Amino acid sequence: MGTVPVSRVPARLARFVLRMFRPQVYVTYGLLWTLALESSAVSLTGTPWRPSGATWVRVASVVLALLFLRMLDEQKDLGYDRVHHPDRPLVTGAITTAELRAGMAASTAVVTGLNAALSPAAVLLVLAALGYGLLLAPVEGLSAAVRERPLLGLAVAYPVQVLLGCYVYGSAAAAGTVTADWRGAVLLALCACVFLHFEFARKTAWETRPGERLYSAVLGPRRSAAVTAALAAGAVVCQIVLFLPDGPAGLLPCLTAALPAWGLRRFLTARSGGWPMPAAAGFVAGTHLALTVRAAVLP
Repeated sequence: MGTVPVSRVPARLARFVLRMFRPQVYVTYGLLWTLALESSAVSLTGTPWRPSGATWVRVASVVLALLFLRMLDEQKDLGYDRVHHPDRPLVTGAITTAELRAGMAASTAVVTGLNAALSPAAVLLVLAALGYGLLLAPVEGLSAAVRERPLLGLAVAYPVQVLLGCYVYGSAAAAGTVTADWRGAVLLALCACVFLHFEFARKTAWETRPGERLYSAVLGPRRSAAVTAALAAGAVVCQIVLFLPDGPAGLLPCLTAALPAWGLRRFLTARSGGWPMPAAAGFVAGTHLALTVRAAVLP
């Protein structure tokens, strides 16, 4: 493919974002996750939570970080996509590596500028997440085990999500909005359980096509489903630890656990196909939304 005129790069990046980043999914997730984490952290101090300008900086930063990581994944998965997803933009030439790197550089610059208005700690925390993401490409390139073993790959890649959670919580702590203590670790564990529930759900199926990197291909369908359900249960346990002192009203977000319970029953009785994704997506969105509403409503 020849050199792409500079004037066409923004349009090509925009088409990539609309197709591969799917704003209705990624932006919604980044928004709900950030609001749930910040609002819950503030509510645990006994202070009423209301979104502020700093809140929207954190939301924008998380969304841009997710976009950065999506662009990075497109590049490091190129070899796999050539075989299993030949219609991906980077494979077909609809986007180039240089254009994706330009998008990543622009995202980094915007994120840095936004967080410079908050604190030096916020800048360092968000750049640490992006920096860890950049390290994943050479690690996967050098290690066939990381590339080919789904569980090992998850263990290596997942810390970037933890670092983004630490950015949201840590930047709020640096601003004096929350007081960092043991509950912060439990709150981050709650968010981790919710995310990993969805991650396991989308890679749990009764059948595995050749070359697919499913967790169920390693663990077996039933054990992979058990892990998926256990992660949802872990999120509920974290909520009980954090919010039981608020009484029954504080535990209302736990009701979203009905969705993974239904998903597990549906998966085990069907004996074909994959985990019901509406149940997994509903649990993620419902839990984050319920946590945010809880923090905004309860005194």
